[in-house]
Amino acid sequence: MKKITILLLPFLFLAGCQVLEKNPLPSITPENFFQNADDAESALTAAYDALQQTGTYGQDLNVVGEMPSDNVTSTNGDVNAMERILWTPQTSQVNNVFQASYIGINRVNAVLNYVPGIQMDTARRNQILGEASFLRALHYFNLVRLYSGVPLRLTPTESGDNSVVNLARSTEEQVYAQIVSDLQQAEQWTAAGSNSPIRVSKTAVNALQAKVFLTQRQWAQAATAANKVISSGLYQLMPSFNALFPPENKPESIFEVQFAGNADGGFILPDLLLPSPPATYSFPKFNIPTNELIQSADTINDQRWKFTGESIPAGRNHASFVLSRSSNPNDNGYFVYKWRSNPNGFNSPDNYYVLRLADVMLMYAEALNEQNGPSQAALTALNAVRTRAGLPALTLANVATQQAFRNEVDRQRRLELAFEGERWFDLLRYARHEQAQQGVMHTVTALDIIQQQRGTPNVNYLLFPFPQTEINNNALLQQNPGY
Repeated sequence: MKKITILLLPFLFLAGCQVLEKNPLPSITPENFFQNADDAESALTAAYDALQQTGTYGQDLNVVGEMPSDNVTSTNGDVNAMERILWTPQTSQVNNVFQASYIGINRVNAVLNYVPGIQMDTARRNQILGEASFLRALHYFNLVRLYSGVPLRLTPTESGDNSVVNLARSTEEQVYAQIVSDLQQAEQWTAAGSNSPIRVSKTAVNALQAKVFLTQRQWAQAATAANKVISSGLYQLMPSFNALFPPENKPESIFEVQFAGNADGGFILPDLLLPSPPATYSFPKFNIPTNELIQSADTINDQRWKFTGESIPAGRNHASFVLSRSSNPNDNGYFVYKWRSNPNGFNSPDNYYVLRLADVMLMYAEALNEQNGPSQAALTALNAVRTRAGLPALTLANVATQQAFRNEVDRQRRLELAFEGERWFDLLRYARHEQAQQGVMHTVTALDIIQQQRGTPNVNYLLFPFPQTEINNNALLQQNPGY
């Protein structure tokens, strides 16, 4: 089932999935809009729609999650700052992610502020509030990982007055506390038993909890949250890795951003990744797989990356990438192939994975290993991902130490989730883990990439700067160090 096209109303945070049968209002305000259950549903739809923006999952969250990492490269100048760790307060992605996330937060805040006062079915109202709480937590989680402490806006911004708009940044700890609180509310309010990735489910809440706790190095809580998803029995790994793509609400999917595939709800990213054809236009593409990544895979058995070198005929398709040969250098070489439908002029109908079961299994394995070292439970989760990829199951003797197990989990996360916007966030997490433990624990971290690109492991580049426009307009906002 695809996301239906929505009609955006002329009010910042409201949208409807249909034209409601009401008398025209002289003006649309929160007080005269939030009247009944239809209004609550429309406002929630607008909150979901914010996930499709160019600055969120429509493009830039994937770009910032991959381009700075060791997974990809590009000659396209639009992503040059990301790849070379040269971002500044004026860089487009730095601005886009920040601004789009707060648009989404403002729409969610409207739901959380006004829907409790609507007379409607109690169970449905609670479900709406639970879904909205998840969405706010998701936006703030993306922000805090990239910018550290950000302004915490918990009520809708309905005025441009400086006393309303200007807000000092909260600490990173305060932002994480709000994320955890929102997810606790979401877990309480959402109904159990649903496995639909179209809307937020209780298990989607648990999956995001696992990722948040893992990022905070709260291993026991991360393992508990991940195990709620795994033990629910609501999801199953697809029988083949190739069958996962393109994302289309499959049994492995926990939560996806839904794209309709038209001008009102099309997905930009596939046209930026694929060669032409099938892409609409030929130009230097984003997220070109690095030779190091291609060569790091088990090229004999790994079904995610299986290929046989230069004997592959032009156009050969693989689970994670496609090899194309063309007289046009823009369309010659390896390209990301996880979104495959006709891009249709930057209006692909493919969805975007935010959370899926293999990711949760690897988080569970990592959390258990960081707690107590290798165990059978951790190995079972790790092996499920390996064997689905065509790799042989490991024994505890193969990964007998905590470090050996850690290395294998990292390797599988990289190969399993490549190009899905996770790698840079993992590398950031590893760098901060090592900083907290004051020792080397991971083969590659974000600081290693910063060293390679900038010639020095400058810790300031573990964070984005705040956009210069925000600094200019908000006297209370303090810039991150080094910018």
